[in-house]
Amino acid sequence: MGWLFILTAAIFEVIGAIGLKLYSQQKSVFRLTLYWGGFFVSFTLFYFSLQYLDLSIVYPVWVGLGTSGAVLANMFIFNEPRNLPRLFGLTFIIIGIVGLHAAI
Repeated sequence: MGWLFILTAAIFEVIGAIGLKLYSQQKSVFRLTLYWGGFFVSFTLFYFSLQYLDLSIVYPVWVGLGTSGAVLANMFIFNEPRNLPRLFGLTFIIIGIVGLHAAI
């Protein structure tokens, strides 16, 4: 159950980051709701995941998945470059997340 919470929290963290980017470009209630709502749900699910998993696992996985998701969202939604160094770094983040999961 903890892994489901943290995976969902990471998804909402990405939604919050997308909302923040959109809100910085043009102010609207929808974009503000996406921004604040995404981060609120993310932090709430992060909190609940701590009832099942250790902080030393939950926090790096949450940050790693959120970072990876934000990078991918920026590549596909906001047309940031898809170059080899960026993909190489993203691969290392994902390897680290899988390694933490395997260490349990």
